[in-house]
Amino acid sequence: MIAGKPPLQQSQLFSLKGSVLTLSILTLISFTYFSFKSLRPPLPFSPPTPQITLLPSSATATATATATGTNTTTPSQPRIVAEKKEGNVGEEQEDNDDDFFTDIYHSPKLFKMNFEEMEKKFKIYIYPDGDPKTFYQTPRKLTGKYASEGYFFQNIRESRFRTEDPDQAHLFFIPISCHKMRGKGTSYENMTIIVQNYLDGLIAKYPYWNRTLGADHFFVTCHDVGVRATEGVPFLVKNAIRVVCSPSYDVGFIPHKDVALPQVLQPFALPAGGNDVENRTSLGFWAGHRNSKIRVILARVWENDTELDISNNRISRATGHLVYQKRFYRTKFCICPGGSQVNSARITDSIHYGCVPVILSNYYDLPFNDILDWQKFAVILKESDVYQLKQILKSISLEEFVSLHNNLVKVQKHFQWNTPPVKFDAFHMVIYELWLRHHVIKY
Repeated sequence: MIAGKPPLQQSQLFSLKGSVLTLSILTLISFTYFSFKSLRPPLPFSPPTPQITLLPSSATATATATATGTNTTTPSQPRIVAEKKEGNVGEEQEDNDDDFFTDIYHSPKLFKMNFEEMEKKFKIYIYPDGDPKTFYQTPRKLTGKYASEGYFFQNIRESRFRTEDPDQAHLFFIPISCHKMRGKGTSYENMTIIVQNYLDGLIAKYPYWNRTLGADHFFVTCHDVGVRATEGVPFLVKNAIRVVCSPSYDVGFIPHKDVALPQVLQPFALPAGGNDVENRTSLGFWAGHRNSKIRVILARVWENDTELDISNNRISRATGHLVYQKRFYRTKFCICPGGSQVNSARITDSIHYGCVPVILSNYYDLPFNDILDWQKFAVILKESDVYQLKQILKSISLEEFVSLHNNLVKVQKHFQWNTPPVKFDAFHMVIYELWLRHHVIKY
């Protein structure tokens, strides 16, 4: 019995070693498996397909009545709730900021962070020189195609950004209004002389222009009047920041120095559109003067088409009350070709009425282009695409259109002027653009 004991212990020893070896191998295999699994990229996230809820027949009729101007409120109730929620961003709705900053922005978190810093720190000095009863300081009016200029002149005085101490200012506003000159019948030649003399007076009286040769100065003018009035003062155009409504490269617009001012015709004739996809049965719409090559081609190629609503003249008021504006409500895509200038109030009209803008231009630095991702709420085309316009629009799927339309509703607040100004409105977006330019100058 004693002689047989060692072989038994040796057998048990081999069995124990085998078990340990097996366990080690299994552990190594498991570790390797989970390691490789952790290195695999996550599966791409597929957002849910947008659901379009068609209104029942009674509600659809009510929504159609709304689009044609009759008095009803039922279909717009969800929209009103949404507007109330967004209207208080930065006040009672601070906790919902993350929901507000969506992918319609190039860098949502960066925009939010910079915007908050701007609100706390940014200061602008307005030169006090010039009689407000002539061409300076105050807006002529807040209506018409120069309304954006007027609103800025008024908003800057109502805002937290104005400082009375020039030594605390980051930028300097030159408050000369070409719109007021236009209203008094001043010729372009005399406008240039007035601008030149006013600027010479500021340079002689104050030390601030010469510190940067005007790089930290800016002026605001809308449409071609101000562009033509100031182009005869080259050191102003080349050095100062131009906030203009005609940001076309062929009028000397310099991206990343100048700011594209959205041309907005306010007050709007009808309430904002949106969240009404089911009512938009027309494929595309444009009506206007043929005052540019691209408009002539657009009208010639498509004015007799049965699916695109293209008119080679503006719609006469004699055809009915607000017929032009009501077309925006029932159209999916609103064509925005450049006119005598590349910019047009038709773009902001399209945004306001919920009609996806189709930008048909080769050279256009779109308003707030370095903040907003226009591809998420507009269709950007070259002028040569005009010949395939219908095919391009019809190739956009319903899902893609719904996404564009929903994003368009989100950006409407950025193309609205208010007095006093409201957070995230057009005024604040222009100020934010100026804040970005200030940092370029500073660093």
